[in-house]
Amino acid sequence: MSKLPLIDGIMKYISEKNSLFCMPGHKQGKGFLCTDEGKKFYDNLIKFDLTEVDGLDNLHHAEGIIKEAEERLSSFYGTKKSYFLVNGSTSGNLAMIFACFNEGDKVIVERNCHRSIFNSIIMRKLKPVYIKNDFNYEMNAPLAIDEEYFLKLLDENIDAKGVIITYPNYYGVCCNLEFIAGEAKKRGMKVIVDSAHGAHFGLCEELPKSAVKLGCDMVVMSAHKTLPSLTQTAYLHLCSDEIEVDKLDFYVSSFLTTSPSYVFMASMDYARFYIEEKGYSEYKKLINICNKYAEKIDKIRGMHILNEADLNNKNQSIDKTRFVINVCKGYSGFKLYNYLKENFIQPEMCDSQNVILIFSPFNCEEEFKKLYEVLIKCNIEELEDKSFDLKELSIPSMEMAPGDVLNSKKEVMDIYEAEGEICADAVVPYPPGVPIIMPGEVISKEIIEEINYYIKNNALVMGVNEGKVNTVIRG
Repeated sequence: MSKLPLIDGIMKYISEKNSLFCMPGHKQGKGFLCTDEGKKFYDNLIKFDLTEVDGLDNLHHAEGIIKEAEERLSSFYGTKKSYFLVNGSTSGNLAMIFACFNEGDKVIVERNCHRSIFNSIIMRKLKPVYIKNDFNYEMNAPLAIDEEYFLKLLDENIDAKGVIITYPNYYGVCCNLEFIAGEAKKRGMKVIVDSAHGAHFGLCEELPKSAVKLGCDMVVMSAHKTLPSLTQTAYLHLCSDEIEVDKLDFYVSSFLTTSPSYVFMASMDYARFYIEEKGYSEYKKLINICNKYAEKIDKIRGMHILNEADLNNKNQSIDKTRFVINVCKGYSGFKLYNYLKENFIQPEMCDSQNVILIFSPFNCEEEFKKLYEVLIKCNIEELEDKSFDLKELSIPSMEMAPGDVLNSKKEVMDIYEAEGEICADAVVPYPPGVPIIMPGEVISKEIIEEINYYIKNNALVMGVNEGKVNTVIRG
């Protein structure tokens, strides 16, 4: 048994020399080693692990170098105020929701939001109304918001205090956020956006527009997902005058550690520097490579790269710096994922028919060439799986508000015996971290089938332990 299981386990993974088409965006340090400024950070990383001594400022009361760095961040993105988050986008989602809404408020929420949004709703004791998304049935892939359904929800819930949107989703698909924000604002609702995967948006014309430019009140971005920044780093942007700054300051500080990492903050400062100095040209180069290999992969039998032609709305867009490799019906995205892993290619995630890969400017063309060569050698027949055709599920019936479930009596049940029961814990395949069912919702036969499909394919499913789920005792 190893004396250092974590260190030795990571070293073993590194020794495999996988091509990393996943987070974080710096791709094992290459994003720092490409500039003199980044090398300065890389070479002194351990020495940067300091505390709030004289001259180094304090994130919770920034007056010096941290304040200057956050002001540069705000100036680059064009916001009212921007914050460094050392507890990831999760802390930003919490801060946004607590600053915007009061206990008991009704909010309209995109169903494919990250679990941190749903946890925030539970903690703030909000009343969620879920937005249905478009769905590509041929590809078994969720798209963006069904706008007609969204407008119907707005008119049926005029007492809602706000709208919570994901932009883009895990598949890189972007809703028509400017339209959504505009319609919500007409009705006096606040609009907050989890743009965890969109920190690079707007850097060139081939990318979707940045969420901070589309009429929202606040936006969270994960720096580490697509930019050269360390894991657990994110930005929070205040974009309107609708939010009290003092209130937001309080909640940001409350949800961050009192010992913020200077290593994290320095990496966020570098990420901003990199995209400000090199973002336009480097992302143009990356997108040209992505387009070249998307065209080549599209010609492989049984495979297709999700593109804007697959979307249901011409006003939706897609992030061209990620691939959603779709295999045709009757074949398995899980098996393709495992095939790529066996060939030392690390994707971000997969589902029943799709494998998602996230690129950054630090993925060289040789890695794209390797990906293509591995895919063209793949025997599509070995990916066959007709055991279950995963389809879009209807939003489950809600019998209890999520916040009320916390104080209810619960029992653990075998998943096969739970049909008709009230779910007590969110059941979330991870990634992408989007719940199949939320606390307070009724477990259906279709939901049980979907949960078991993920388990069968060795996906991590949070909320299920040894085939059992937590349910609410009625009465």
